[in-house]
Amino acid sequence: MPRRRLLSIELGGAATLCAIAVAVAVGISQATSWPACASAVSQNQTSGQAVSQNQTSVQAVSQSQTSGQATHYVLQPGNGNCSYPAANTDQMYTALSPAEYGSAAACGSYLEVTGPDGSVTVEVVDQCPECRPAHIDLSEQAFARIAQLSAGLVPVTYHTIIDPPLPAPLSLRVKEGSSPYWLALLPIGSGNPITSVRVSSASHGWQDLARASYNYWLAPSGMGAGPFTVQLTDSVGHQATVAGISLTPGVVQGTGRWMYGAGAPVAAAAPTGPTAARTTHGPAPMRTPAGPSVARTTHSPAPMRTTASPNLAVASPRASC
Repeated sequence: MPRRRLLSIELGGAATLCAIAVAVAVGISQATSWPACASAVSQNQTSGQAVSQNQTSVQAVSQSQTSGQATHYVLQPGNGNCSYPAANTDQMYTALSPAEYGSAAACGSYLEVTGPDGSVTVEVVDQCPECRPAHIDLSEQAFARIAQLSAGLVPVTYHTIIDPPLPAPLSLRVKEGSSPYWLALLPIGSGNPITSVRVSSASHGWQDLARASYNYWLAPSGMGAGPFTVQLTDSVGHQATVAGISLTPGVVQGTGRWMYGAGAPVAAAAPTGPTAARTTHGPAPMRTPAGPSVARTTHSPAPMRTTASPNLAVASPRASC
């Protein structure tokens, strides 16, 4: 074979080997760089998932707060839909819309309300039939803590307080008209909403009572002549059992028992009769609630509600290779 042909073959083979070597080197480089890129994408995806989880957490926190509006009014004593014989002594109370009132499920709970000028803690004692969800109707004293009364209507945020400080031990009121054949009980001073009431007596075993929309708990067939032992459970799971409740309609009977967070039990207070009427100012237009007739004097407007709900936007990192 001529030398020129052999040289051509040798040169061609060398060129082929060189091309293969270059291809292998490029392949190795790409193979080396790709895991790094894939790792970066994976890390960014993980970061994005963490951001998504944080966003969900923030949204969960924001959902515990309600954004809405507040007006103010004066409540006739003993006429709130929750049937409490008088508003709390510092007059820090509120009425809720029918949806939030929940057929008395919210009665006795406490809200922290924040407005333009500050915050205030109020007890739920009433329903505001004309209020839409997220519109609360505060007492004048409570409204004055968060805004000027002359403002009439202000934006607020509020949330339910879990285990608020208790001003006094539990008490119970036996409703007028109760007898051995029909019993209605009203728990007072529970801090958290009451979710269950059970009663027993010498002539009857334990019986679960049903809550009426006016916040009394009913035994439609009665529980005998008493005295009664009453077991209360609240929305958090606290439970208290009190004995010696007599069939004495129209009076508030102290128990000496705290619903939670109690120190030493205190002596039961003497029963008290109906509370004296408070003086209200201006006309008292009637509202039509569910339950006993309620007269409420409204001093601020109740326009259509405009609720702003939080809108959280979170940018997720994007990987590029």
